[in-house]
Amino acid sequence: MLNSDELRLFLAVMREGNMLAAARRIGVDHSTVARRMTNMERTLGARLFDRSPRGVMPTPAAFALVGHAERIESELLAAISSVEGRDRDVEGIVRLATPEACAAHLVAPHVATLRARHPRLTLELASESRAASLSKREADIAVMLNPPPKGRLVTRKLVDYRLALYGSRDYLEREGMPESRADLARHGFVSYIDDLAGFPEMIALDELLPGAQIRFRASSSAAQHAAVAAGMGLGMLHVFASAQDDRLIQILPAEMAARRSYWLVMHADLEGLPRVRAVVDFLDEVMRTLRDQL
Repeated sequence: MLNSDELRLFLAVMREGNMLAAARRIGVDHSTVARRMTNMERTLGARLFDRSPRGVMPTPAAFALVGHAERIESELLAAISSVEGRDRDVEGIVRLATPEACAAHLVAPHVATLRARHPRLTLELASESRAASLSKREADIAVMLNPPPKGRLVTRKLVDYRLALYGSRDYLEREGMPESRADLARHGFVSYIDDLAGFPEMIALDELLPGAQIRFRASSSAAQHAAVAAGMGLGMLHVFASAQDDRLIQILPAEMAARRSYWLVMHADLEGLPRVRAVVDFLDEVMRTLRDQL
């Protein structure tokens, strides 16, 4: 009969695409994963993976099993959720995936407060330019730029924030301050690499000024901020990261601005875990405190 440990390893292999990465994720030896998968295949009387030097390829039997394994995983998490924390303080590890700017400017500066409140809780902050896959357990909680497709997910708007056009003082002294949208045609811009932007909402410049002359592209919002501050050109930047930067001046605020939203997303089975609830409460508190700056 299959056991939960084998199913956990099986799901790790399916999610990672190879046994070595699955072993690292679970914290066991590669040989253990290979041996357990062989035991599972023997028990089931079916081959789950075609093995090759390049990795493993799931068979139809593996795809037939994965849905059942994920439901068992969800039930185990729900069982843990129903009793965890009743006899002890909040503790453990929570992985939070957020866009880079949110991680650097909104979450990280306040994590000491969370640590002081819950000394036995460890927050892992993954700054991502793409949407983390909660179904693959890449994160426990995610902050996203748009709500994901419906599924076993709890989703709600966390906060609204603004993007605005900025240039450095040195650049504007050299090239002149744009007084109208028409003036922007003679300026160069900094923006995202289109195919590396995890969310279309990240590229506000295309929406507000189609055909802008792009001098520099980066997948990182921090790199764009640094390039604009260094005088590379104008760029649509996060107001919460730029308003306090004395090197930058906002340009045409009535015309060149956009509003975006951060969405809080978590797997439904994790919502009741004390450690997850502690991080969610922390995020809500931070966003309430900073709302006027966003």
